[in-house]
Amino acid sequence: MAGRFAPRPTRTTVRGGHVAVPGGVPGPAPAPGRRRTWTPNGPLDLGLVLGPLRRGPGDPTFRMTPDGAVWRSSRTPVGAGTLRVALRGGVVEAEAWGPGGEWLLEQLPSLMGALDEPDVFVPRHRVVAMAWRRRPGLRLTRTGLVLESLIPSVLEQKVTADEAYRAWRLLVRKFGEVAPGPVPGAMSVMPGPREWALIPSWEWHRAGVDDKRASTILRAVRVARRLEEAVGMAPEEARARLELVPGVGVWTSAETVQRSHGAADAVTVGDLHLPGIVGFALAGDRDADDSVMLSLLEPYAGQRHRAARLILLSGRVPARRAPRMPRGDIGRL
Repeated sequence: MAGRFAPRPTRTTVRGGHVAVPGGVPGPAPAPGRRRTWTPNGPLDLGLVLGPLRRGPGDPTFRMTPDGAVWRSSRTPVGAGTLRVALRGGVVEAEAWGPGGEWLLEQLPSLMGALDEPDVFVPRHRVVAMAWRRRPGLRLTRTGLVLESLIPSVLEQKVTADEAYRAWRLLVRKFGEVAPGPVPGAMSVMPGPREWALIPSWEWHRAGVDDKRASTILRAVRVARRLEEAVGMAPEEARARLELVPGVGVWTSAETVQRSHGAADAVTVGDLHLPGIVGFALAGDRDADDSVMLSLLEPYAGQRHRAARLILLSGRVPARRAPRMPRGDIGRL
């Protein structure tokens, strides 16, 4: 286990059917993982479904390979695991490695949006209707894991995407553990609650994380078990539990349950850009605030997050009026 006091495990790479260990002799390649297939009952786009789980192009827990497969590493309730999923002829093929591999395979349908109900959605605006028709494979994923989405969402509070992605990348690589299985490139599993709690203050600073966000994460991992229990709650109840942690507000709780619960109605309030994007797409109002956005999304009650995602996918966004802000352009709390 990697952490403040433990040496980081040696990384290995697979070459020619053997494992190349730095400074050692090649050994046998890892055994094939456990496998499962699942057939969705409608169109499915892996990129659209799993894309929200990727925290930037250098995310060490997420890879997309040229063959169209998606690789993810996760810290499950039973340990670290790696999952590879690919879509072949309308069938999802999955393979998993590590102690958490079996758990990841059990959750495969939920991860692929089996619990989502896209058919109940009724578009009320032309922009939304066009995006809905063009993106029939959009389903809302449900990971069943809270901290996995909560911690990177906290890192994204009031900073640019690049800053947040860099912090996530550096902290996971340094304090996580090597992802199990024959992963493509260097993949890591995010730290567990204890490892997050043991990160020294100067390492947070090196990653560009201020004391407020670091303290929020430390408070969250101290009650990790209680937060993970929120997976069994309705999204609004789960959000209420998350918001009991000082530093976790409506922006962060929405961003979390959108992924952990597949919450179709958890619209992100408190974002710097989303109200203007929704306002511009639906009413030509690029200066819309949260109240205007919520009013425009009211016809989609129960499905507001899906409507917002379709608006973002439509590409109908207002041009920026000024250079990108150096800080504070993702969201609030």
